[in-house]
Amino acid sequence: MLASLAIVGRPNVGKSTLFNRLTGRRSALVHDRPGVTRDRREGEAELYDLSFRVVDTAGLEEAPPDSLAGRMRAQSELAVEEADVVVFVIDARSGLLPDDERFAAWLRRLKKPVVLLANKCEGRLAEAMAAEAHRLGLGTPIVFSAEHGLGLSDLHDALAPYLSGSKDEESLDPGDAAEEQEAAIEEDVDQDQDEDQDEDGTEEGPRGPIQMVVIGRPNVGKSTLVNRLIGEERLLTGPEAGITRDSIALDWEHKGQAIRLIDTAGLRRRGKIKDGLERLAGADTRRALRYAHVAVLLVDATQPLERQDLSIAESVVEEGRALVLAINKWDLVEDPKATMADIRRRVEQALPRVRGLPLVTLSAKTGRGMPRLLPAVVQLYEAWNRRIPTAQLNRFLSAAVAQHPPPAPAGRRIRVKYMTQIKSRPPTFALFANQADALPESYLRYLENGLRQAFDLSGPPLRLRLRAGKNPYADKER
Repeated sequence: MLASLAIVGRPNVGKSTLFNRLTGRRSALVHDRPGVTRDRREGEAELYDLSFRVVDTAGLEEAPPDSLAGRMRAQSELAVEEADVVVFVIDARSGLLPDDERFAAWLRRLKKPVVLLANKCEGRLAEAMAAEAHRLGLGTPIVFSAEHGLGLSDLHDALAPYLSGSKDEESLDPGDAAEEQEAAIEEDVDQDQDEDQDEDGTEEGPRGPIQMVVIGRPNVGKSTLVNRLIGEERLLTGPEAGITRDSIALDWEHKGQAIRLIDTAGLRRRGKIKDGLERLAGADTRRALRYAHVAVLLVDATQPLERQDLSIAESVVEEGRALVLAINKWDLVEDPKATMADIRRRVEQALPRVRGLPLVTLSAKTGRGMPRLLPAVVQLYEAWNRRIPTAQLNRFLSAAVAQHPPPAPAGRRIRVKYMTQIKSRPPTFALFANQADALPESYLRYLENGLRQAFDLSGPPLRLRLRAGKNPYADKER
């Protein structure tokens, strides 16, 4: 198990920039506004020959325990408690502030290894101010710039005594590895991508964890749902709308199935977004969706399926992700039968391309209905991954065409010749016909519905790619 490092400090001292630098990814939101990070964000980091878990935390602030800032600080304190070593970040440009001294005294009392890092030391003035940090009683500060990558070797030397678990016995020493480390840091690549990705951003090869993203409008209970699933108060929750800003990924397991849960910021209509930070958070949510396998769209049962809910659902379908509609706060619904009938009607009208979309009613707050959610996710994931043999597809196609022949525009019958599955995730099929462009949408919908019924493909989006010309598989053994 990798050792753990927690990054702490006042708001806006550069903790998230350091997190991104260590993980080699720009995954944590960075903004000039203080207090951008609210939840703990974890990632795997490498610093030359050291491999470890790194935890980005909310800024430490003095605040009442029941306030949002107080709850954020409690999450940061928990991260420190669980860490093997702490990096305490101060802003060398602004010099020491009273909060720095208070939090340094708190860290000294914990009797836990602490590395003091004076960030934003790009100029001589900042370096001079870093000297003030000696009075914090945490040793000699590391002169550092998370933005420019200055001081990485010094940080490595300070962390090495506390972080065991080097990458391998053949790892390069810090001097030899510097060029490799800098190159890796500058690449903004997602760890979920690899060379086997399909055209939609998901990988085709061996299956790993189910990437399950929870999305929805602000304040519908997404973080509460994730906390209920994992059985602990891991994510910050509260009555305030828009608490979550970063997309937070948590590795978890359900009945032997590895799952990566991703909580996201709430999505509002773009016309209502005036704030640059909210725009960044929305982009982070959409990026998380792009690399998800299953999206759980959480809606509020007391305000079900507003226009924004349907817009989000359509985005999921467009991305080719498997979609589960989870209806939260179901315990507050006065007429469940009528409400469900209205939801089903609106789903069928607005999302005709995902027939059989799973609908799960639940209460994230009380736990009611929660046992039904994960089985629906796993079942839909299996359908989203399904591969159907070509011979079975063409037996289906022959029967479907015989029962309902294609139209004959201008008196010339369209001949549908052949079908094969060209990829999964989502199931995508190539359909060969002599007048492919003339096949009406209604006939394609007829074939799509037939595929769902014949091969148990209810729920995931299906794609039919029309192909004209000779069947390329005609001379091959099926």
